[in-house]
Amino acid sequence: MVISDLEFGGAQRQVVELANHMNPARFDLHVVALHDYTPLADSLRDAARRLHVIQRRSKFDFTVVTRLHALLKRLGASVVHGYLFDAEIAARLAGRMAGAAVIGSERNTDYELKMINRLAYGLTRWGHDFTIANSRAGAAFNARLLGQPSAQYRVVYNGVDVNRFQPRDGAVLRAELGLRPEHRVVGIMASFKPQKNHLLFIEAAARVVRAVPEARFLFVGDELFQGSCDSTETKRKMLARVEELGLKPYCVFVGNRKDVERYFNVCEVTALSSLFEGTPNAALESMASGVPVVATDVSDHRHVIPDGRAGFVVALNDVESFAERISRLLLNEEEWRTMAQHARAWVMEEFSCARLGEKTADVYDEAVAQRAR
Repeated sequence: MVISDLEFGGAQRQVVELANHMNPARFDLHVVALHDYTPLADSLRDAARRLHVIQRRSKFDFTVVTRLHALLKRLGASVVHGYLFDAEIAARLAGRMAGAAVIGSERNTDYELKMINRLAYGLTRWGHDFTIANSRAGAAFNARLLGQPSAQYRVVYNGVDVNRFQPRDGAVLRAELGLRPEHRVVGIMASFKPQKNHLLFIEAAARVVRAVPEARFLFVGDELFQGSCDSTETKRKMLARVEELGLKPYCVFVGNRKDVERYFNVCEVTALSSLFEGTPNAALESMASGVPVVATDVSDHRHVIPDGRAGFVVALNDVESFAERISRLLLNEEEWRTMAQHARAWVMEEFSCARLGEKTADVYDEAVAQRAR
């Protein structure tokens, strides 16, 4: 699996989860990062053997392809699976040179693609067998975007480690964060980038406080490495709006966390205010932790988060409904408890890492067989 880096992102976390939970009798997964910024490497089992860094020295460093090709030949790779644009292009070129089956990824929907990226995908189309999308909406979007036949797509939803993310007592961490027992905590676990639409969450928070004065808002995440994806400006706008709305006393910012699983157990509810998504890891992790989710109605959210059973799904940018659903869960103990129990059971049934590994291995087997033919 080839990915741009191993920073605190959803695609990066899924690469680690897949590598950790793939049945080694089927595939021995190695991870290749094109940057040495790899904070999630600590979570990768057997990283000393399975993590390889091919440092991209510049934006257009074409030696990445030759160095990746050499690594694939040395490992005897049967499959190369690219995640994120630069890694996927390198995987297409180096993978085909190495005679491997080549898999692409689609992690989102409804985004804009730069002309140079569109051109690169078009010129390397010959070096690609399948694309694994983590949502049905993502598969359909990518097919329209790149003009590829739907037969080249396979949908495999993200998986979550249900042992790492499970209901636990969060009282100690709540105290460390300065939260009192009577506080009702709403969390948002997301990098500070425009896609995650934190400003909607902040606007909703101002309304929630009026209905639930004991509400507090926990922000887990921060700007991305080197301020990519406009994350530095997004953070500035977020903090400014918190100040303007007088919400600073109600907000707790903890930055990026490697132990993010502890922070779900601090929350009564989590929010997912995204403009677009694939399968949101934060929603799966929250439900696995027994914490209902209030999310915007984008991508496959209505499948991932059963509305009224494991949380609520509301229209995109409907601030009033977003705030009302959050307040409802904070104020109705019985409804909250029922949803919390269902959320955990739903994820264990449909979105375990074991299931992610099995379904992905099935696609790899299909690609290898097709390449052999």
